Amino acid sequence: MSQVIFVAGGAGFVGANLVPRLLDEGAIVVVADNFCRGRREALPTHDRLHVIEADLADRAATAQAFDQAAALGPLKEVWHLAANSDIPAGVEDSDVDFKDTFRTTFELLRAMRAHRVKHFHFASSSAVYGDLGNQPLHEGLGPLLPISNYGAMKLASEAQASAAAESFLDRVNLFRFPNVVGVPATHGVILDFINKLARTPDNLDVLGDGTQQKAYLHVSDLVNAMLMVRARQSEHKVELVNIGPTDEGITVRRIAEMVVARVAPQARLSFGQGNKGWVGDVPKFTYLTNKMQAYGWQPSVSSAGAVQRAVDEIARQQGH
Repeated sequence: MSQVIFVAGGAGFVGANLVPRLLDEGAIVVVADNFCRGRREALPTHDRLHVIEADLADRAATAQAFDQAAALGPLKEVWHLAANSDIPAGVEDSDVDFKDTFRTTFELLRAMRAHRVKHFHFASSSAVYGDLGNQPLHEGLGPLLPISNYGAMKLASEAQASAAAESFLDRVNLFRFPNVVGVPATHGVILDFINKLARTPDNLDVLGDGTQQKAYLHVSDLVNAMLMVRARQSEHKVELVNIGPTDEGITVRRIAEMVVARVAPQARLSFGQGNKGWVGDVPKFTYLTNKMQAYGWQPSVSSAGAVQRAVDEIARQQGH
């Protein structure tokens, strides 16, 4: 009987790119999603793919989803991609991140214990580091002081998974993402800019002064990196890795220029004040990925290359 892989939030952006790769391995894949942002049509049609609509912050719903998955075969592992991806919304209402970013982690781990599932792969974030200015971000930094509720709940989720590794899990992979781009885009600066230009083709309003500079990774490189880490034999129960480009990133101004050139060349750029787009925004960071590089992984494109590729992909997705 084929083993079953449970993907929480699997109908979202990253999940839509990961699930086909998991199906290629011959496994039965169960996607559980509340479809807040994820879309069923983003997933392939496949006889080994089963999709469950469920609120994984709810204990009974999570238990029922795991029972349905276990009925299909032995549960091998859980990929946890479910979270609130709207950072400003979490700043406005902290319950959003408590429920969708942390409570989902807590309930998934509880269900894993009940079903004796031993492997947990978690989509964490660079937001756990907080705003450290020009300090390059590496896995050994501490203390970690997030400045958004999103980052705080991702960090709490990492801690909860670490505790679970001590008591009942055999392997925990904690993947700290930078800004990830590509399709099917559900949110993010590129989609936001394209949608703004659809409403006002002659002008693009940019949050902040455009000097914000961050690392960007194409989703195809992210999936390759996660699968590489999962396949590695490790002496540690908990594997923590930054996944990102090897450069210092790209500015919001440059991203805006790329989008305008592709979608509305006649549009002018209008910038706001200050170097933060919103409360909880980290305006600039340099992401170190020496650990992943030591494992033999390299991204296929730079931050600028990832953004340029994603601009074209998302523009086509939006009908441009």
